[in-house]
Amino acid sequence: MTENLNDRSVMNPIFTVTEVEGDGSRASIVIEPLENGYGHTLGNALRRVLLSSLPGFAITKLSIDGVSHQFTTYEGLKEDVVDLILNLKNIRIKSDSNEAGILRLNVKGPKEISAQDIKCEAGFEVINKDLYLATLTKGKNLDIEMIVEPGVGYKLAQEIEVENVGQIAVDALFSPVIKVAYRVEATRVGSRTDYDSIVFDIQTDGSVTPAEAIQKASEILIAQFKQIVNPVLPEVKEELPAISPEELEVMRLTVEELDLPTRIANALRKGGFETVKDLLASTKAEISKVKNLGGKSIDLIEEALSKKGAVISA
Repeated sequence: MTENLNDRSVMNPIFTVTEVEGDGSRASIVIEPLENGYGHTLGNALRRVLLSSLPGFAITKLSIDGVSHQFTTYEGLKEDVVDLILNLKNIRIKSDSNEAGILRLNVKGPKEISAQDIKCEAGFEVINKDLYLATLTKGKNLDIEMIVEPGVGYKLAQEIEVENVGQIAVDALFSPVIKVAYRVEATRVGSRTDYDSIVFDIQTDGSVTPAEAIQKASEILIAQFKQIVNPVLPEVKEELPAISPEELEVMRLTVEELDLPTRIANALRKGGFETVKDLLASTKAEISKVKNLGGKSIDLIEEALSKKGAVISA
């Protein structure tokens, strides 16, 4: 049977995404069959997004009771504060929302402290509970409050603004993906042997599964491509000049408060001009169209506005 070349030129993507083996945080995912050459096209794009653009949570700031800065020691703690913070940075967090939250660590020695000793706000969960943090001697207390925030990629401590004295900013790694590798293999469909198959090996921190990570990365790429096909331009808001409190007060004045003749004030109201703001938003030509207002009336209106420091547009 002769293959229809027109069918091949359309290139409708019909392939499957299969998780071959996995344990929740590490898996091999196979995408096949792909048109020849598309293994590296999709594989490279997905790998870059998986490593750089997936949102996650990380500790960004912390306060240790009795510690004013990180370059110090803490009585009763085997590690110095710098080592303690380095260990805290390795805590991986999962959240049900996209809001910031608080984690707390309040322990009394003697104790070998691990991440399972951390108390989380509702909606937050520490993934790597067996992570070693520090060792505390007998009779000593350790009280830490940690701020957890959502983000993308990596954020340096100097880019994070602390809220009060004694709070320490922490380098934050938000990406939930630890490692990604892929390879492209040849696969057969019917008589054709030139299809591509991508085999991904993905390791996450456990806050998302590898399958979820692939899906999120694909959604990010789709959003980028949609902007090319159907571009949405940002709305440009016109910058308005700043208004002083005095000018604002003048704008609020009613036409009666301009001490205009009653006939003119009534005519303006019937014409839809109730305040100075309404008058200044219109031109002299537009105001002159109001019934029962002649040239002399317009002159009186301009004079009244001038006394208040306001001018109608020509």
